[in-house]
Amino acid sequence: MELRKDYILDRYVIVSEARGKRPHEIKEIEVKEEPVACFFCPGDESMTPPEIARVSDEKGNWKIRVFQNKFATVVPQGVSEIRTDNRFFTFSDAFGKHEIIVETPDHSKHTADLSVDELKEVLQVYSDRITELSKINGIKHVNVFKNHGGEAGTSIVHSHTQIIANNFVPSTVREELDAIKKFQSCPYCDIINIEKGSYRRCFENELFVAFTPYASRFHYEIWIFPKHHINSITRMDNNMLWHMAEILKKVLVKLKEMNVPYNFFLHYHNDPAYHFHIEICPRQAIWAGYELGTDACINSVTPEEAAKFYRGE
Repeated sequence: MELRKDYILDRYVIVSEARGKRPHEIKEIEVKEEPVACFFCPGDESMTPPEIARVSDEKGNWKIRVFQNKFATVVPQGVSEIRTDNRFFTFSDAFGKHEIIVETPDHSKHTADLSVDELKEVLQVYSDRITELSKINGIKHVNVFKNHGGEAGTSIVHSHTQIIANNFVPSTVREELDAIKKFQSCPYCDIINIEKGSYRRCFENELFVAFTPYASRFHYEIWIFPKHHINSITRMDNNMLWHMAEILKKVLVKLKEMNVPYNFFLHYHNDPAYHFHIEICPRQAIWAGYELGTDACINSVTPEEAAKFYRGE
């Protein structure tokens, strides 16, 4: 057993392999298919809100579609300014935009089944939507995230990503930026150089590296970083996006092999000091009272063992 602290954040994890020996530690995941026609499939486009953007093939058929979430969490109406009354009560309207990116017309495909070129196109759409939504007055941050599997929060099986543009910057991103600025140079650049040669290294190509973080909160948690300092996906060219897609493909194929639900999300900030990355968090174990009560985690799979799985050892 070992207590580990995040590289730069004030966040702790207890790595305890013994906990993994408990009976019923990991819940078997039940995947439910929709019993009726899927309105993300070709031919059912009229069942979604109006299309915002698309990527088409050479015949004019869509490969990727973007539209507003029919059950949006936030809407571009009301007052975006966040204010405080009576010291403790801070609020605004639930201002923002909530969009869906359908990644493929093929209902049977998941993100792991897409080719590197197809994944690169999806990443390009992520970049384009961040750019466009960031232009809206009152939007402070555009959150791009994927839920895969019921335990990860998805309700539609057809492969898709969600985008929620908010009138605030997420606390995790703000805390990371604050922590980064305590160093004379980017700490993540140094962390990448260390982890490239560690037991936690998983995949690497010319421009990107993936590793299981030292203080992993989730079983088989893995992060993808560009080797060269860059603060946002919106500043990446086609070559960078392709190399990121290549690494992401390898990660997702391994998660499919495990048949595990997962979430992934993009971390970026407009401040050039920030170092862009993708965090991928499999959802095998359920957080219980300790995690919720302390904001610390117990992880029964060491990141070193998780990295062996990704490397195929």
